[in-house]
Amino acid sequence: MSGNEDRSERDDRSERDGRVESDGGATGEPSRTAGEQSRFAAADRVTSVPPSGIREFFEVAENRDDVISLGVGEPDFTAPWPARSAAIESLERGRTSYTANRGMPDLRRAIAERVTRYDQSYDPDSEILVTTGASEAVDLAFRAFVNPGDTVALPTPTYVSYEPGVRFAGGEPLAVHTRHEDDWALTPEALREAGADEADVLVLCYPNNPTGATMDADEMDAVADFCRRHDLLVVADEIYAALTYEGDHQSVATRPGMRERTVVINGFSKAYAMTGLRLGYAMGPEPAIDAMTKVHQYAMLSAPTTAQHAALAAIRRCDDEVERMRREYDRRRRYVVSRLRELGLEVAEPGGAFYAFPRVADVAPEGDARAFATDLLEAEGVAAVPGTAFGAGGEGHLRMSYATGLDDLKEAMARLERFLS
Repeated sequence: MSGNEDRSERDDRSERDGRVESDGGATGEPSRTAGEQSRFAAADRVTSVPPSGIREFFEVAENRDDVISLGVGEPDFTAPWPARSAAIESLERGRTSYTANRGMPDLRRAIAERVTRYDQSYDPDSEILVTTGASEAVDLAFRAFVNPGDTVALPTPTYVSYEPGVRFAGGEPLAVHTRHEDDWALTPEALREAGADEADVLVLCYPNNPTGATMDADEMDAVADFCRRHDLLVVADEIYAALTYEGDHQSVATRPGMRERTVVINGFSKAYAMTGLRLGYAMGPEPAIDAMTKVHQYAMLSAPTTAQHAALAAIRRCDDEVERMRREYDRRRRYVVSRLRELGLEVAEPGGAFYAFPRVADVAPEGDARAFATDLLEAEGVAAVPGTAFGAGGEGHLRMSYATGLDDLKEAMARLERFLS
């Protein structure tokens, strides 16, 4: 047995016995339990945040072989070949060094050109930052602009990372409830009712995760007017912009007086099926990007080089692939919504992303969506996320992702029908 194998076996035995050897073990000092050895206590802002409601639920699902997962928001497609090929070539050519903090200049120029399709215009030299996924960009925005005690308005139901990110930055989340009856659109009335007129920052996520909601031009104009009137900064997470099915994607940053108060976040994970390559970007006024870059420099230095080469090829050469995936998601969207309604479940028409958010309160035990999701998983092997994972506004609903094959979706709907009957 090698020394490493011997050490590993000892470590395994120690863990089973509840002991961890200290450096003093060789000198005859008594060993300590794992609890005694640990000198770390998590900060209050960390302990106050519960584990992700998505991951917690799917740890159960991962232990079963017969599960059809409608839960994780990850495309079932692989990244387009030109992007993968560019990544491989970059490695073969030894392009493994750091890039500029803000990202490769060619990539930033390509991003600037790409977003003109959404009527967005940004200087690639001073107003774009390439990040390690859109998630890093969101975190950078919170850390760069949220002071301790600042209030950040979060329309709910909302993506699971926003509230923890605000708390980690020292801010105070403010829930702004949107409604199933309004197709989950955000309104000035909802903002006023929640007290967002006193907030410092508003987070927008449209197309929305988890509801699939989009906002039309008039709705976005009204929200922009509210932000101007009450001097709100805006973090606009537009990661699903390319996956819009009805009408054109609407960006709050294009409204009069909003560009100077908005940071737009996007990336390559969803539309390009490049989740594991972890590449996103932020766009905004130069002072905003300067501040975010300062945090990025110390936390990350630069986004992954290989992923940046893949992203550049994706922008330049993969439009047809993105459109093919969008059309397939649209086909699945129409099928899932139709089947859910056939089964008697109310569901707002998702205009973007790849999620349906049906109401199950009327058929769930005591209206409890979490209990419904647990029973559905145990009885039929269909995994969906309870709406409460996305905030109190998701109570009574499930998030079902249709970023999986149509055959699996058909089987999942058949199982759901059997479960309901």
